[in-house]
Amino acid sequence: MARDWETTLPVAHRPTAGLGTLRLIIIGEGTATTHELPRSGSVSIGRSEDAAICIHDPSISRKHAVLHLGETLRVEDLGSANGTYVRGNRVGAEETVEIGLGDSIEVGTTLILVQGWNSAHARRSGITPSAGERPMEALQRLVDRVAPSTLSVLLLGETGVGKGYIANELHQRSRRAHNPFLQLNCAALPPGLLESELFGYERGAFTGATHSKKGLFETADGGTVLLDEVGELPMNMQVKLLRALEEREVLPLGGLKPRSIDVRFISATNRDLDADVAKGTFREDLFFRLNGISLEVPPLRKRVTEIPGLAQKFVAEACEKAGIERKQLSAETLERLKSHRWAGNVRELRNAMERAVALCADQVISPRDVPLDKVSPPALREEEPKAAVPERDPVERQRIIDALEQCGGNQSRAAESLGMSRGTFIARLDEYNIPRPRKNRRA
Repeated sequence: MARDWETTLPVAHRPTAGLGTLRLIIIGEGTATTHELPRSGSVSIGRSEDAAICIHDPSISRKHAVLHLGETLRVEDLGSANGTYVRGNRVGAEETVEIGLGDSIEVGTTLILVQGWNSAHARRSGITPSAGERPMEALQRLVDRVAPSTLSVLLLGETGVGKGYIANELHQRSRRAHNPFLQLNCAALPPGLLESELFGYERGAFTGATHSKKGLFETADGGTVLLDEVGELPMNMQVKLLRALEEREVLPLGGLKPRSIDVRFISATNRDLDADVAKGTFREDLFFRLNGISLEVPPLRKRVTEIPGLAQKFVAEACEKAGIERKQLSAETLERLKSHRWAGNVRELRNAMERAVALCADQVISPRDVPLDKVSPPALREEEPKAAVPERDPVERQRIIDALEQCGGNQSRAAESLGMSRGTFIARLDEYNIPRPRKNRRA
């Protein structure tokens, strides 16, 4: 009798997939591929050309394993020579083991992950730790495998969990480590300046552009770019970013000829991009271009064992910065830190330790030196401080004046031409002390 995997049709490799789908991510030595999966049935994995997912790796048997899809996800080993491992545990020959989204499956020396969105299994996932493994150890293990590949990475997680740190680790462990690692907070710049920062501009592109300037993507050529708070990108910039991702080219403002770029993209967000796509505020095609693989950084409350080490590290840094002898944390203080929820995650912990160093008059920091209830509410802090709009930025001020002139004083049209909302545009008029046009002025 034929087994399911023998009659399963090959799964086509696609660069993107729609919401509600499952996909298989295969990470080998410096390579990575993505395959869309059916919602039910079975998919064979092996070195044989007849396998639905054919992996040309001598460590993989010709008929190595089968992935069973449906209400639950299961993986079956077919008596492979080098074994199939789930969460670090070997699956017995002919044994079937249930898996979850994000569980690591190792076939030979190749790592396999199943990810999906809005499915019956889960909305999104990170990697599941093996028995006795800490959450960040599991994530670091996956970072080691993903870093050498060319996959675009989407980092997910709450405010302050350390997404920027993981992005830097991905760069440092990649083949691009000797090239630039540049980052931009997409929420920190007004829309009118964001385009020039990303794509650059030519001399004379606008009033005040007295020289050409390379954008972030060109400057990082050969390296890595981190787009932090990517969910805050306005729609017109999403379109331009998608084009850059697809064509690997950028067109500076005022330029006539696109320029090639060689950049690895890492994005980070604490937003629910699935929901934003469903609402139409974030482009689905851009979402999947950025999301070659998603890595979810766990919150600090799920990393309690790491708190003492992090706290002591932050205390040492604060003491060094203040130029004082290093202070110690008492056992009672460490226990208090471990019991706190840390809604602001690592950033909140750092702030608390810096405050404790400043408050403590002794060499040992006691619980009274750590007034956690006085730490500013994490919900009121953002992933990174937004840059204040420069009050005397002559370039942006002149662009606003030019836009008003070109639109005959119509503030709504001028705002749209600069990629701003009308409210933001009016706020800029006040900040730059630009007189509001009279209402009877016509375009």
